[in-house]
Amino acid sequence: MLELKDLELKFFTEDKEIIVLKKINLVFEKGIIYALTGPNGSGKSSLARMIMGIHRPTTGQIIYKGEEITPLGITERARRGIGYAFQHPARFKGLRVTDILEIAMEHPDNHECPYLREMGLCPDDYLDRPLDDSLSGGEIKRIEVATLLAQDPDLRILDEPEAGIDLWSFEQLTAVIARSHRPDCTTIIISHQERILNMVDEIILLEEGTVAMHGARDRVWPLIRESTRCTCSRDCPERGNFYADCPR
Repeated sequence: MLELKDLELKFFTEDKEIIVLKKINLVFEKGIIYALTGPNGSGKSSLARMIMGIHRPTTGQIIYKGEEITPLGITERARRGIGYAFQHPARFKGLRVTDILEIAMEHPDNHECPYLREMGLCPDDYLDRPLDDSLSGGEIKRIEVATLLAQDPDLRILDEPEAGIDLWSFEQLTAVIARSHRPDCTTIIISHQERILNMVDEIILLEEGTVAMHGARDRVWPLIRESTRCTCSRDCPERGNFYADCPR
């Protein structure tokens, strides 16, 4: 489905060069759900945004279904079947929920309702709602995932889909992701949540812009849990979330 060859991403300021990703080589297969995890600042979202075309790699190639798409923009990649759900979804003044769902679907024909219902939102209450600040963070997040379901891409990227939603919605979210995954599609989820890491097929751990580990969940997840065990005197509020001053 997707191959990343020697990808590097650098940002340049007036006085220094910032290296975000270094020599990333990965292959994503059809039918597999991947988790992309790692500490804050390890390059997870940057890598996902390069796949979507938001960032252009400094060097390297992106091959999608046998075609090099490195020079292509976001629109061209979306038309080829790549979909992205942002960690912090945008709000669009002047658009309603039904408008964004129709844009996502190739054949609208009033099929918006199932996608919202999948995410626990009643279509009668939400289809005519504007995509503005009247929606809570959790609501806009669920609408974003519903939009990705409506697009039904062959390659789905979800950037921390659990961010900002409550426990009930989170449980429903994981069920929807698993249920909607197809044998002919690939799903990449950026997350550090244990429940999500337990539902995927393979885990990719990024550290300091490089691939530190990659393999089947049953092999990699125990190693990650052991290597990230908190060593400070305080209990972390949630596995995978560390205090800024934790000396792990």
